[in-house]
Amino acid sequence: MSVIVFAEIDGDHYKKSSLEAIGYGKKLANNLNVSCIAVSFANLSSSAELGLYGADKVVQLNNSAAFASDQGADLFSKACSQLGATVVIVSNTYTGKSLAPRVAIALNASLVTNVISEVDLSNGFTVKRGVFSGKAFAYTTLTKDVKVIALTPNSFDLSKDGAVVAVDSLEVSGDNSKITIERTEKASGKIPLTEAEIVVSAGRGMKGPENWNMIEELAGLMGAATACSKPVSDMGWRPHSEHVGQTGITIKPNLYVAIGISGAIQHLAGVSSSKTIVAINKDPEAPFFKAADYGIVGDAFEILPKLIQALKN
Repeated sequence: MSVIVFAEIDGDHYKKSSLEAIGYGKKLANNLNVSCIAVSFANLSSSAELGLYGADKVVQLNNSAAFASDQGADLFSKACSQLGATVVIVSNTYTGKSLAPRVAIALNASLVTNVISEVDLSNGFTVKRGVFSGKAFAYTTLTKDVKVIALTPNSFDLSKDGAVVAVDSLEVSGDNSKITIERTEKASGKIPLTEAEIVVSAGRGMKGPENWNMIEELAGLMGAATACSKPVSDMGWRPHSEHVGQTGITIKPNLYVAIGISGAIQHLAGVSSSKTIVAINKDPEAPFFKAADYGIVGDAFEILPKLIQALKN
């Protein structure tokens, strides 16, 4: 019996959301009196350091880190079976979202997504999860022998009180993928939105792409990722990879700064789980102020230079 955590990589390092998942898995494993095993498709020199975040052991599968979702789920499911998984934990990233349901079917397991709480073992096997785009919560009890849990990124603190552990390899084989990946394009040099603890976002109030240098400068000073509203990405001012909202990326940073964004319900659906929201808008009736923890009513072109100078000072 064991708790298996899928350790996802981003280039040459493990994703922060995976490190959160390992810490979550370790706490659950301790409560269940079983081991916590991190499983990865990557052969990274830093794999042993996953033990610092709670893994009792790291298992590397004998396959490339780049795989199609159907093949990856097949191989990962077989690894989970060989390792005696009773609980499988993934982060609710794009990769995690493609793996979790496939793994649940393969293992005949209960599945719950968007989890934002520790497991309550005093009430069966119950977790709290976000529903309706984060506007409400639901408590879900998993009843099957094997459980698959997908965690919402940035919902759990990182802990680094473990030690370097052994790294083993595991041979698994499966069918060839039915999916052909022609190419993969990734944004480089940026903090991934789903991993960012601080996000600076802007909308049509910036009047044009030529004014985005202020947003990027502010984000750089804050160590933040940049984001935008849907109209901004639709007009081509910013790449679609920065679009946050109901039809874009859903995020949960510690701090979300919205500049020149009215706060339509579609946008709020993707950012409402942020721990602290700051809205800057010249319209005192902008819907965002109802959702914000802090608000500044004023012209962004007057406020941003002052914020930037204050941070520089």
